Formats: sequence, C-alpha cells, structure tokens
Amino acid sequence: MRDFDSDVVLDNPAFIHDTALVYGKVFIGEGASLWPYVVIRSEMHEVRIGRRTNIQDFVMIHVGNETPTIIGNNCSITHHVTVHGADVGDNCLIGINATLMDGVKVGQNSIVAGHSIVTEGTVIPENSIVAGSPAKVIKARDNSIANTLNARFYYENALAYAKGDHRVTERESFRKAMDAETRALVEGA
Repeated sequence: MRDFDSDVVLDNPAFIHDTALVYGKVFIGEGASLWPYVVIRSEMHEVRIGRRTNIQDFVMIHVGNETPTIIGNNCSITHHVTVHGADVGDNCLIGINATLMDGVKVGQNSIVAGHSIVTEGTVIPENSIVAGSPAKVIKARDNSIANTLNARFYYENALAYAKGDHRVTERESFRKAMDAETRALVEGA
C-alpha cells in the first residue's frame, strides 16, 4: 500500500492506484478503493471515505470553504465526478461527470444521474433519483440493493487489481461473492 503524509488515515482499503493523489486530513475506510488519477485534497476540514466505497477514475474530491466532504459506506463515485464539500449518505451512486457542490447533502440509497450539477446547499432526500442542471428529484425509489451490488462489484474488482488480476469477472469466486451478496440483500429487504 502506498505511503501518504501522516494526516492520511488508511483503514485497510482494498486498492489504491499508484496515480491517486491524496493530501491533507483524509480518512479512507476498510475495503474502499481509489482508482486511476483520483485527486483528494483537504487543506482544512476533512475528507472521509466510507467502507467499501469506490472512488473511480479521474474523480476530484475537495472540501468546501465551510464544509468537509463525507462519503458514506457502499458508495460508487463514478468516473469524472467532482465532490466539493458535500455529504453523501450510505449506498449512493453518483453518476459519471456529476458535480456535487458545497453543502450538498445526498440522502442514503440515492442516485445522482450522470452530468447532473447539484448546486450549493441542496438537500436530496433518502431513496431519491436526481437529474439535471440544476439537479432535481425526478423519482423516489429505494436504490439500496442496486447501489450496494455496484459497490460490491468494485470491491471484488479492487481486491483483484491489488493482486494484478484485471479480469475478476471471469472468476468463479467473483460470481459466488456477487451471488452471496445478492441473496443477503434480497433476504434482508
């Protein structure tokens, strides 16, 4: 695992790519993953990345002037997303190239559609799907199972990448892990 400055706390993440840049007071949770060209900066406040959350390629995470950035457990922050001083609840998916601005609060089990811009101070209720610029709630639905399964996919992929295996979906162990996660989620619902 990479060495970062003393303010960066790693709680056994699954994978951190060599190109990921992490500066300031940052906590990265157990089983989390940082993919190529992620940038996380926290010159004030803090950034917290939850358990089994994946921060995908080219994501930029920064703090706001008055707000930290907190991302919950089992989240997928997809390619080219910008999170700037926002709070994202557990089991959320933030779509490709979306932007979350200072003071945004995304309720758990939500989806922010790709290319959406969630403006300063917006509060998104739990179990929402939001889209647009500025983003607005377009549907209410519990997205927890789909979002958690996406996070599990990235967790399994991260464990494989950490071993140099770039084709995890071809492995029987991957299919078994995903099936077990699906059963557990459906039975618990």
